Amino acid sequence: MLVVDDHAILRSGVAAMIDRQTDMVMVAEAGDGRQAIELFRQYKPDVTLMDLVMPVMDGVEAIRAIRREFPQSRFIVLTTFDGDEDIYRAIQAGAQGYLLKGMKREELFEAIKAVHAGSRYIPTVVARSLDARRTSPGLTRRELEVLKLIMDGKSNREIAGALSTTEGTVKSYVVNILNKLDANDRTQAVTIALKRGIVHL
Repeated sequence: MLVVDDHAILRSGVAAMIDRQTDMVMVAEAGDGRQAIELFRQYKPDVTLMDLVMPVMDGVEAIRAIRREFPQSRFIVLTTFDGDEDIYRAIQAGAQGYLLKGMKREELFEAIKAVHAGSRYIPTVVARSLDARRTSPGLTRRELEVLKLIMDGKSNREIAGALSTTEGTVKSYVVNILNKLDANDRTQAVTIALKRGIVHL
């Protein structure tokens, strides 16, 4: 088992719980996605517990990178982020399980055993969010760039300058963003995007 989390205390706590199990073995701990890739190459764990938001390289990027090199690798995302976009990105990257950090430890062990056996482990509340995301329109790469600049407090004119496009084009992107997020204005769009995990602070 490899545990990847940028919070050392949480990482050590999870590792200690796993070490106390007679049928599970901890092989390594990593503090970011890049370190996770290096340790995975070294130990090739059966299951990796992966946080999502970390410095250097996030969990989704790390899962993608490892699965390109080791297609049979198995991951359970263990995170505080419950937004539908976070869940969707993690599953799309190749995670077979998705747990929120508030779960009981028995559920963690159950998930590890299920994923190790080749099954998926997606709790009901996570599955609902995933279904909602699959039926809603996603933002394009350009719309996401515009949204991030809106988060930075940029006006349409400033966004146009940053993206080397016209103010009219930016306005059309903003309209698309508001429609896709079902938001009434720019502030609400940012709030919804943060809640869903489309963007992070």
